[in-house]
Amino acid sequence: MPVFAYKALDEKGKPVEGLREADSPKTLRGSLRRDGLYLTAVVGERAAQAASPEVNVRRWLGGRITPEDVAIATRQLAVLVNAGIPLVDSLTALVEQVDHERLKRVLSAVKQRVNEGGSLADALAAHPKAFSTLFVNMIRAGESSGALDVVLFRLADFTEGQARLRAKVLGTLTYPAAMLLIGTVIMGILFTVVIPKITKVFEDTKATLPWTTRFLIGFSSFVHDWWWAMGLGLVAAGWLFSRWVRTPAGRARWDVMILDAPIVGPLARHLAIARFSRTLATLLKSGVPLLTAMDIVKNIVGNTRLASVIDASRESIKEGESIAAPLKRSGEFPPLVYHMVAIGEKSGQLEEMLKNVADAYDSQVDTRISALTSLLEPVMIVAMGVAVAFIVFSILMPILQVNTIAGG
Repeated sequence: MPVFAYKALDEKGKPVEGLREADSPKTLRGSLRRDGLYLTAVVGERAAQAASPEVNVRRWLGGRITPEDVAIATRQLAVLVNAGIPLVDSLTALVEQVDHERLKRVLSAVKQRVNEGGSLADALAAHPKAFSTLFVNMIRAGESSGALDVVLFRLADFTEGQARLRAKVLGTLTYPAAMLLIGTVIMGILFTVVIPKITKVFEDTKATLPWTTRFLIGFSSFVHDWWWAMGLGLVAAGWLFSRWVRTPAGRARWDVMILDAPIVGPLARHLAIARFSRTLATLLKSGVPLLTAMDIVKNIVGNTRLASVIDASRESIKEGESIAAPLKRSGEFPPLVYHMVAIGEKSGQLEEMLKNVADAYDSQVDTRISALTSLLEPVMIVAMGVAVAFIVFSILMPILQVNTIAGG
């Protein structure tokens, strides 16, 4: 069933634009009329993409499907399926509820494929940019076990938890990043505009300038004359770094460097372990086989070194070994992880133990991020204060020397 972009008027005569699924423009008109809207213009889905600059700009700015969007849609679908509504009808209701234009189109395509007899997992797998391999495999396990509603609720909880963690990390880093950007802009203005005008006064004096002033004048002249080269150099360095990181060897080397870093390393390791544990627990609890779950988990830890350890563990498990033993041999996972996993395997509560590990490391990640943020803010303030003090000292010292000579 196609999705139409439409323009209409409400009962008060106010213009309204939107998207709605319908068999034909005539059906769309009747559907809108029931909602108190009067259709004025309608185009098909493909034509809608080029209908107007306003629609295209809105799609360009907000077209990306975020984990938050997927989490909300998943929970809504879970509620509908749990209420006993057939899957196709649940998807139809979900398409009408979703406001996100791109997600609405994706869900409409999913509903059409399910309506044609395909499974929900296969329909979702056709849209890998919106639904991850983890998401698809959990849905497949839910369909196979007949507990799709339970799996959907677990998926919603899991996706919302990952989205909250991501938002917390980004929110924590926003203030330091803003301070760094503002400080860089202020320093750039000082060195390219303010300081060159002030230091011109010293050119007429024949007094010997302090080394701090000479350094400040030289550095300011360099920044003033070569700021464009510095900018191009930073852009080129960033481009080369991104190219290097995208290569297998470069990515592997960078991931090892991240894990070995003194402050960032433990944080990155704990974050990856929490993601590994929670994802594996969610997959196993949803009925996904262990080997399939391990194959999925290695792709979501976000570190190639840890992914290779998980892959090696998977091969060892295929040969009949326990999960804990290869994790212990690798030396990359802390003792808490493989001890809890070993206890879970022996007691038959592996999913619960993995969840406890994830909770423990999520808590450690929160504590470390809060501590780093609390430490980073005063460090940046002190650094900016030292820089400003150096500039003021370098400018005032020659002025005081000139006044002393003039007074003598």
